[in-house]
Amino acid sequence: MIAHFAFWALVAFGLVTGTLPAPRAIVVLLLWAAGAAGLPYVAYAPARAMFSSYVAVLDIALVFIIFKGDVRLT
Repeated sequence: MIAHFAFWALVAFGLVTGTLPAPRAIVVLLLWAAGAAGLPYVAYAPARAMFSSYVAVLDIALVFIIFKGDVRLT
């Protein structure tokens, strides 16, 4: 659930601040939709449960795009 909240928050933050251009936001949203629609058709049985992990990978890509690198914790 955290990955999903972070995804939508990062997309909104990127669009509001201008660090995520609209075409890139559309690509990220299309990737999210492709994962949501396509994972149930993967032959691996628990693939539906992997959607949160897929969204977490999209979150990592969004952090790199928006913040121009990794976020410093200290």
